[in-house]
Amino acid sequence: MKFAVPTPLDYFATLVAEEGSLNLMEAAISLAQDEHPQLDVQATHAEVDALARRLRGRLTPEMSPPERLRELTRFFHGELGFAGNLNNYYEADNSFVHRVLQTRRGIPITLAVLLLELGEQAGLRMAGVAFPGHFLVKCRVGLGDVVLDPFTGEALSPTRLDELLAVYRQGSGLPADLELPLEFFLRPATKRQILARMLRNLKEVYRAAGDARRLLAVQQRLVVLLPDEPAERRDRGLVLESLGQLAAAAEDFEFYLAARADAADAASLRERLALLGGQRSPPLQ
Repeated sequence: MKFAVPTPLDYFATLVAEEGSLNLMEAAISLAQDEHPQLDVQATHAEVDALARRLRGRLTPEMSPPERLRELTRFFHGELGFAGNLNNYYEADNSFVHRVLQTRRGIPITLAVLLLELGEQAGLRMAGVAFPGHFLVKCRVGLGDVVLDPFTGEALSPTRLDELLAVYRQGSGLPADLELPLEFFLRPATKRQILARMLRNLKEVYRAAGDARRLLAVQQRLVVLLPDEPAERRDRGLVLESLGQLAAAAEDFEFYLAARADAADAASLRERLALLGGQRSPPLQ
């Protein structure tokens, strides 16, 4: 009897099916399998574990959390040389963990995923932070948190964080009169939220490049990861439509409209859906 080999999407769906058993590192590594189908996820995970063992070899039971954190940042940014990829920031490779391991260059969130794994294995209480415009990491030290920029290894003061937030407000768009405390933007991100942000980074890379085939692969993963998020179904429908897969596109638009009947784009999508209905071939008799 022959058994069907799971596709990369099937494998990803298994990894993210349950929140309690979701392995962030394994799932993050697997995001590269659409682009690199021969990638051995477990071998890459073993590389990360080997780095963690090297780090643990420098730690002693007597070390306090601040000392462990200093050793982590010295090891990660100093000895291993991980840093932000300033020269090619928008390359897709920056979102692929195995490539970041090879080049020692990445974007904040991919570097953060590695830093979180090493920190956890070093006995530190760490969390990812979905800060606007720049993913951060925080580590519990005593009664407070140290907030780190994974791009540079810098510990960020509240004043510096306020400055970064002000820049984001000016450039993107948080309403000027929306006065939320800094702590609101420093809430820990869930594993699912981290994976979604990684995928959305790739989504923007492929959307900007007009690469519908690669964009569809990312959208498939987002729909699997966030099955109750209608906007991702809508966005997948738009990609499917561009690729001529009209029946599948119509199904996604219908899902979105059923969940978001009063959305700002609902009327235009209904028009689009009506046009799709006319373009689809009638069923064979």
